[in-house]
Amino acid sequence: MSGSHPHGPGATPTPAPAVELGPGVLQLDTLLGGWERMTAGYLIDGPAPVLVETGSQSSVPVLLASLEALGVGPDELAGVAVTHIHLDHAGGVGDVAAAFPSATVYVHERGARHLADPTRLVDSAARVYGPLLDSLYGRLTPTPAERLHVLADGEALPIGPGRSLVAVDSPGHAKHHVALHDSVTGILFAGDAVGVRLPDAGVLRPATPPPDFDLDQALHSLDRFAERRPSGIALAHYGLLPEPGALLDEAKETLCAWAETAERAYRAGEDIAAALDVRFGADLAGVDPAHRQKLETLNGVHSNAAGLRRWFEQRDRRAAPSA
Repeated sequence: MSGSHPHGPGATPTPAPAVELGPGVLQLDTLLGGWERMTAGYLIDGPAPVLVETGSQSSVPVLLASLEALGVGPDELAGVAVTHIHLDHAGGVGDVAAAFPSATVYVHERGARHLADPTRLVDSAARVYGPLLDSLYGRLTPTPAERLHVLADGEALPIGPGRSLVAVDSPGHAKHHVALHDSVTGILFAGDAVGVRLPDAGVLRPATPPPDFDLDQALHSLDRFAERRPSGIALAHYGLLPEPGALLDEAKETLCAWAETAERAYRAGEDIAAALDVRFGADLAGVDPAHRQKLETLNGVHSNAAGLRRWFEQRDRRAAPSA
């Protein structure tokens, strides 16, 4: 990944006003790197309000300013839930937990230990992102283990009388991915399991990064979402999308098309990223170069190609006869 971004280290952008998506659901722009409409957090309001996604560590100052503007005091946030532990979603967890000492941190079973001790996670991210880790994302402050609550599939996080967020185990993008379904509005907070669709680029792309993307699980998770019949789907990148049935069909078709293109290149010994760019690069024709840069920084072809290659290699190893 490469590319500059609007604000250098240390600059805190002014938060945009929260957007109400439905009764008690507020969308917060966490302004990753100062870019608007790139990463979203969602506040589910009620007697026990829960924040879904913190964004990266670099986004914490603007996130805290947004919550302060909404009147959420240090002892008033009951929970922080992350769909998965990638740094653009959970990098701010430790700092947000410190700012809201009464909040329980909700996370998938396979992600909990990395929030308590992020050493391996940050080391891995440093190898992937290089200098971009500190200049764009930041790192991850540990969260005390006693503050963590492991989410079980189907578990309901109470927001208030008659309202809860239901956890939906949804691996594929990552093995530690969980979506959250609001019982009042019907909105499904889908993290990255449906893909990435930045409003300024307007194209739905799958998110298939290494190290543990799994195509079969990703497709199964999309089916699980469809079974829940959500009223809308809120992406971390970015915002609420209507017509969830059509969106999930598109996500499935798009993911399969990327996987088929990647596998043909893989079997032929060709460059997977180049093959993906040839087939899908035209989808961004006419998009402003600055908006293309946002998408490529967040969800670049090379990252998706690397995740797909790793999955093909692992599948081949599993299928190979043992010696």
